[in-house]
Amino acid sequence: MCSEHSTNHWNSEEYNDKLGAGVLSLLQPRPGERILDVGCGTGDLMAKIAAAGAIPTGIDLSEEMVKRARQKYPGLNIQVENACHYRADVRFDAVFSNAVLHWIKDASAVVRSIWLALREGGRFVAEFAGSGNVAVLTAAMEQTLEEHGYAWTGRNPWYFPTIGEYASLLEQTGFRVTLAQHFDRPTPLNGDTGVRDWLDKFADYFFLDVTSADEASIYRAIEVKVKPHLDREGQWMIDTRRLRIVAIKESA
Repeated sequence: MCSEHSTNHWNSEEYNDKLGAGVLSLLQPRPGERILDVGCGTGDLMAKIAAAGAIPTGIDLSEEMVKRARQKYPGLNIQVENACHYRADVRFDAVFSNAVLHWIKDASAVVRSIWLALREGGRFVAEFAGSGNVAVLTAAMEQTLEEHGYAWTGRNPWYFPTIGEYASLLEQTGFRVTLAQHFDRPTPLNGDTGVRDWLDKFADYFFLDVTSADEASIYRAIEVKVKPHLDREGQWMIDTRRLRIVAIKESA
């Protein structure tokens, strides 16, 4: 699937402020560098790249996100573009992406776009969800939906590769992978609603055809299944896992 699913359910500003710093430190933007931000969202990390003296260009498929980013940072170059098909007249010193690539199932098309966007010797720095991300929740959702007569096929919107899968894809495209990390990042849920708030955020993908009567029952059953694994003395922690990647476009 060559499209980016909307991530508007999440508070992207809060996510970027708290969790984007690590991957941004790997990018190490330098003055004068041209840097492409793939899936720039509301532009917060782009603004930090610009503050380092680099010249960022941001692309995002969501018109709403781009509108908000332009309002927030009117001086930044932000465009509505599909990462699978993006082509630029200029070549970039680096391509950066945070918390976006797991929303695009056609990974080969995105990697090809990134390869074409970079100059020779340019670097690709990214962080996104990896294999095993929210596995406890997705297993519980699949089991519970099917118990209630709803087929699971076609509901999962994500692409969660292993290090081997993604590094191989990059190498096949012509990149030299210099860093690949796959790590756990348990993420707390706010409020007293436990996992239900998380389920609501992704209801458009997993529960769109579920009746309101069934939804209440399904939510309760999922909560019971995941509680022993995700409820840590009253604090719900989602089982998130992340990939961090640094790769260099080799000379032809």
